[in-house]
Amino acid sequence: MKDYYKLLGVEKNASADEIKKAFRKLAHKHHPDKGGDEKKFKEASEAYQILSDEKKRAEYDTYGSVGGNHGFGGGQGGFDFSGFTGGFNSQGFEGVDLNDIFGDLFGGRRGRTASRERRGRDISIDVQLSFKEAVFGVERTVHITKSSLCKECQGSGGKPGSKMSTCAQCKGKGEIHETKQSFLGTISQVRECNACHGVGKVPEEKCHSCKGAGVVRREEEITIKIPSGIEQGEAVRLTGAGEAVQGGSSGDLYVRIYVTPHKVFKRDGEHLTMTLQVKLTDALLGAEYPIETLDGAITLTIPRGISSGEVLRVRGKGVPFSAKHRGDLLIKVEIKTPAKLSRNAQKLAEELRNEGI
Repeated sequence: MKDYYKLLGVEKNASADEIKKAFRKLAHKHHPDKGGDEKKFKEASEAYQILSDEKKRAEYDTYGSVGGNHGFGGGQGGFDFSGFTGGFNSQGFEGVDLNDIFGDLFGGRRGRTASRERRGRDISIDVQLSFKEAVFGVERTVHITKSSLCKECQGSGGKPGSKMSTCAQCKGKGEIHETKQSFLGTISQVRECNACHGVGKVPEEKCHSCKGAGVVRREEEITIKIPSGIEQGEAVRLTGAGEAVQGGSSGDLYVRIYVTPHKVFKRDGEHLTMTLQVKLTDALLGAEYPIETLDGAITLTIPRGISSGEVLRVRGKGVPFSAKHRGDLLIKVEIKTPAKLSRNAQKLAEELRNEGI
């Protein structure tokens, strides 16, 4: 026995509205004409047809099946697909608005609007940065081969000076309305006009460089300003630096950042961290240590009597997040204990122990 509640992902006490919402979500996900799983779509549709009908739902809840023999037979497991054979208009079946569920799969305002809003494809590249470049930011120049607006016709597709006329194929609409048959019946679909690429107009004489396409594939040099403080896995978005499309806006370029680890420093938010090994005598008596930071060399004062694990803070040597704010350098002290002692050193250590140190 099929568990229709489980198929829709709802509880047995789910309201009609909850059942409707669950079906909309699954139908949109699994619709075959959108590349979904036809079997799962049929199962969800079967479950919805039963649970959306009060009489059928009550019978199913009581007997576990619907029908005079309380069992399903036939080629579709007893599910009646006759409600689908007449095709769809604004309403699909049982009060479900299929335009709302499937959007541009069906005819109507949504498909027409989408075809008008042309946009080029987004593209992405990977950029490897050194640790220091990621901390302070850097400017990189890259070369990318992509679709760009034709320089000769500026994206119009027509020979310079050529007039534009209404596209004969789509009658200036920029889109073609089609119908096709599926297991659901007749479905209306809207696609972009191939003749005018959705613009609605075509040049009387095509551009020789792009052959009327308005775009050409070529290598472009792009400068990328990578901000300070960027971290591994983050991305920089360059609006309009993606692929161009005739009669629309260009897509975006996404720059994924990979950071080479540093042999000394690590990131902790806005701070840099490192570990410094300090000799036992320097920890006891205090000392000064030269430290090579990302900004250059500094002298670090080790206070007398410092303990292993203590953290010394050097302000303003961390990650810059703005002109007025910068993190700190945090230095964790590790006291280096000698593995072997000379006789004299051992004698001095015993004297320190006798003094309770």
